Amino acid sequence: MALVSSTSLLQTARKNKYAIGAFNVHTLEMLQAVVEAAEEAQSPLILQSTVGTVKHLGADYIAAAATVAANRASVPIALHLDHCSDFAVIMSCIRAGYTSVMIDASHSPFEENVAITQKVVEAANAVGINVEAELGKVGGVEDDIVVDERDAMLADPAECAEFVERTGVHTLAPAIGTAHGIYKGDPNIDFDRIKRIADVVSVPLVLHGGSGIPEEQVKRAVSLGMAKMNVATELRIVFSDAIKEVFAANPEENDPRKYMIPAKQALKKAAIEKMQLCGCAGRASDFR
Repeated sequence: MALVSSTSLLQTARKNKYAIGAFNVHTLEMLQAVVEAAEEAQSPLILQSTVGTVKHLGADYIAAAATVAANRASVPIALHLDHCSDFAVIMSCIRAGYTSVMIDASHSPFEENVAITQKVVEAANAVGINVEAELGKVGGVEDDIVVDERDAMLADPAECAEFVERTGVHTLAPAIGTAHGIYKGDPNIDFDRIKRIADVVSVPLVLHGGSGIPEEQVKRAVSLGMAKMNVATELRIVFSDAIKEVFAANPEENDPRKYMIPAKQALKKAAIEKMQLCGCAGRASDFR
């Protein structure tokens, strides 16, 4: 099937109290591994690329690969641009065929964030694709966006409600205590805040910083209204470690297929585990 907008996927997920795994991929092999995982798990899937990956590979290359994967797949697949603050890059991805984009103006004052997000929503609505925005600041590092943990601010429920109403944004990523990257200690997630935001916001909520969150905390966050969980760092580590193991055993290896195949297998296994954790495994049938 063709690539789909993530809007209906996430609305269905929220209604049925599960989350859809959104996986950042940086190579063709990573994309293939995650798609194969979704097929095996019969899970809806959101493929994601960062701005850095778009600059590295090209939006058209990424969209073309994702389109081929979606056309071959029996499960619904969306293609999402993660954490972008550049309107020109967002438009280039929309033109290339992305079906979801994130405008991240969370570092700007509230009114400026509203105005910027409104502009992106207007453009996306013209072609029927999803827009995700962020309120508050998620700590850690995402590409070249760095938020010091001390500066990370949690989202205010009343502001979230006002923001969604004024912008018409389709999905919201509120800062609730998670962080990008691997956690140095236990995550300090504000579950009461998730509930209060979900109570006043009707759109699906997005859990950023999904790498390394303990299973019971993921399940609790999903039960409270998180309908999308982003996973990036954990996948890169799994993929890279599998390649390192090949070279540790055979330092002279020079056939990329010999180290990419184990890397794909390791990533596929990790992705299936995340799909099972989010509760989206077996839910592709919701969209048939």
